[in-house]
Amino acid sequence: MKDQEIHVLEQYDINVNSTRKVRGAVLCDTKQGLMLLRKLETSPKRILVLCRLLECLKENGFDRIDCIVANREEQWISVTQEGESYVLKRWFAGKECDICKEDDVLKAVRNLAEIHRILRNVNLCGEEKNTLILTGEDLRNTFDRHNREMKKVRAFIRTKVEKGDFELLFLKYFDAMYELARAATQRLEASEYETLLTQSRREGHYTHGDYNYHNLLMTGRGIATTNFEHFHQDVQITDLYYFIRKTMEKNQWSARLCNRMLEAYDRVCPLSEHELTFLAICISYPEKFWKAANSYYRGSKVFIPMKSLEKLEVSVRQMEMRKQFLEQTFSFRL
Repeated sequence: MKDQEIHVLEQYDINVNSTRKVRGAVLCDTKQGLMLLRKLETSPKRILVLCRLLECLKENGFDRIDCIVANREEQWISVTQEGESYVLKRWFAGKECDICKEDDVLKAVRNLAEIHRILRNVNLCGEEKNTLILTGEDLRNTFDRHNREMKKVRAFIRTKVEKGDFELLFLKYFDAMYELARAATQRLEASEYETLLTQSRREGHYTHGDYNYHNLLMTGRGIATTNFEHFHQDVQITDLYYFIRKTMEKNQWSARLCNRMLEAYDRVCPLSEHELTFLAICISYPEKFWKAANSYYRGSKVFIPMKSLEKLEVSVRQMEMRKQFLEQTFSFRL
């Protein structure tokens, strides 16, 4: 453990037995229970609102969350001698959610629905109301931007004299993938998305913002949900979309499993036809293809990691499976 991390822990009224490095953080075994020390990944003002959101969940009986611990000065953020900011969180012993296990997946979906049920009609804004952006980006703008970025990558690759496997594969499938992206964008414009978005902002619907298996720990007392730092006001189905997409990519786009996921969510938070249509549109967008292209464009063009090519190949390989999945699950034709 680094000296600066030791200095931060000394600011808390805890007794540390041992520590070990985990993904981007320090896991601390203390007499007060497991805790996680991590660098601040958001703004100080946003931390204040995050603590209100976590308190709202706790007040409604949802206590398996990584609440932030205050230091001896009753501050949520602790600063090192070098000026770096850290937070200390309550943590949990457990394994990450295994999205290849149906039981884990269905528990995770029910857990998400419970979070969404609680985080409706919530007012988290205090003095920060006029200085802090809590709303997510309009998905229509996101799709438009991603479309432009894909075209920019194509234009760049076309100018290259020598093209590698990644560039050749991208150009080969660009037209088909871009057509999927364009169709999804048009369908989103024609859908009831604006109504859903307006409602989410008017009624104070909040999302987790990064609901994936890395942030879900399967414990003996149930699921512990962590890392709410990306929370924002949005159509809550965006969380469900993200988790479904990640799960389907690992499960060969199983319509049967997705239907069970939708049923599990619907029992807690009933899904409207507009929400199901919105979900299908999100899934129809070639997100993985865009992400691989964007990563390529922002990275080194001299050496392209094999992982980048593999991700592009997966996005292409799963295209037909995703088409069949959408038709079977949502009667949605691409």
